[in-house]
Amino acid sequence: MTSSNSSKVILVTGASSGIGKATAVRLIRDGHIVYGAARRLSKMQSLVDLGGHAIEMDVTDEQQTIAAVEHIVKEQGRIDVLINNAGYSVYGSVEDVSHDDARSQFDVNFFGVAFLTQKVLPHMRKQGAGHIINITSIGGKIYAPLGAWYHGTKHALEGWSDCLRVETKPFGINVSIIQPGAIQTEFADVMNQPMLERSPGGVYEEMANKVVNATNDAYNGASSTDPDVIAKTISKAVNSKKPKTRYVAGKWAKPMIFTR
Repeated sequence: MTSSNSSKVILVTGASSGIGKATAVRLIRDGHIVYGAARRLSKMQSLVDLGGHAIEMDVTDEQQTIAAVEHIVKEQGRIDVLINNAGYSVYGSVEDVSHDDARSQFDVNFFGVAFLTQKVLPHMRKQGAGHIINITSIGGKIYAPLGAWYHGTKHALEGWSDCLRVETKPFGINVSIIQPGAIQTEFADVMNQPMLERSPGGVYEEMANKVVNATNDAYNGASSTDPDVIAKTISKAVNSKKPKTRYVAGKWAKPMIFTR
């Protein structure tokens, strides 16, 4: 439990399920002031019940992100930690994924992170301290068939985060990357069906079916990692006086990055 004197004001995106929700819960229990943000406000009632705060926010909606940041600063006077967790996966061959789906993937996974961070940074600079934590996944280091658009966003976020770290260091702002492995989340459910719908009768259909089977084996049931494992890792980064550049956790994460 964090003492009241060291409690931090934290904004967690994608807090309605999976890693984001588990992280918000853990940080509330650590004693921090936590604002969970997501499109599905009703899914965050449990955070409010624990003493946290819930904000309806789509990371691709500029007005909502501006309003959320201003709301937190008005209530608390600061934002100490931003955890950019919101994201999803678009899988399918480079040929089969539409322009709209590809742009949406980058809007959420990359530009949503970047533009929200832009809105938080002036407050952190004014404070002379802050911590940006970006969830990239091992997808930011490895690659997989039919995952070009998804992996592209995560590789972009890795490089972007490293540049940001150098830029913000003089202002007392830390930047960390979290690289989860296979986690029990909605990731596979959101990914698989659209991929199958993009490939029927095409040259990538057989490959898509194989990827779906492999993904189900990796992400469903006891074979994958509970989201709280990543929440513990994020908590460690938040509570560290000298946070690391990167944290790797979850099933297959370290061996897959090592192999790559």
